[in-house]
Amino acid sequence: MKKATLSAVVAYLTETGYSDTAIMDELNAELRRGEAAKAERKSAYDEAKAAVLEVLAMTTAPLTAAEIYDECADKLPEGFTKGKVSYGLTRLWGDAIVKVEGVKGVNCYRRA
Repeated sequence: MKKATLSAVVAYLTETGYSDTAIMDELNAELRRGEAAKAERKSAYDEAKAAVLEVLAMTTAPLTAAEIYDECADKLPEGFTKGKVSYGLTRLWGDAIVKVEGVKGVNCYRRA
């Protein structure tokens, strides 16, 4: 069942005064499933962003995602890969990162 559908069911049952607390608790738990993992991932990406921005602050030259990862690998959260750094650079940290296309044949990044 999609989350939107489940939310609608819970809202409807709440509005109509449905009183079986065990079922409502189970439905609400299902709605909140995954929130802890999502918060943990967000925290890891926030920590990684700080390490990446620290590396980019040390130079004005654009760096590739691999170069950035190599420079800050020891400061990244446990299990944070080069691919996750690349994902952060391209999709999450656009407010603090500027993409420089074509330098060194691949995309590079510098601090905004």
